[in-house]
Amino acid sequence: MERLTVHARATVVADADLRGDITIGSGTVVHPRCKIDATLAPIRLGDNCIVEEGAELVSTAAGMTIGDGNLFRAGCRVSSREIGNCNVFELRCVVDAVCVASFCTVGGGCQVRDAHLAERTVVYGAPAARRTWSGEGVSQRLALHAKHLQYLRDTLPHAHKLRLIR
Repeated sequence: MERLTVHARATVVADADLRGDITIGSGTVVHPRCKIDATLAPIRLGDNCIVEEGAELVSTAAGMTIGDGNLFRAGCRVSSREIGNCNVFELRCVVDAVCVASFCTVGGGCQVRDAHLAERTVVYGAPAARRTWSGEGVSQRLALHAKHLQYLRDTLPHAHKLRLIR
């Protein structure tokens, strides 16, 4: 069954590929040509997230719950049961069957499979090495995310048709 629920102030472009039972939170921005596939189980996307062009969110058999303020960069592929708040999934990273806590960053091109990422974990480099971020600069990161959201909300409607939600 296909069902799309979009809360107030979300910006969803018409040519995003949305399949299955999807709930999109308030203030979230969904770019063109991204894919959100909830054919296996529902996906719940939190408030103020950004799903960039070419990003893929694919539900697991148990569903997918995504917290608030996450950034899914172009070309990333994420399939996880649970994702916390304020995470960044960089260009072309692959995250499968992983529980991701809050304030994590998965670097560009990194592959993470069958693991749990604890809070403030940074995954980087070819071997997908890991370290823990101190949390320094978190307020600047959150402010930048808020500015990014506002910019996208202002510019996307001028360049793309938005999806009509009934």
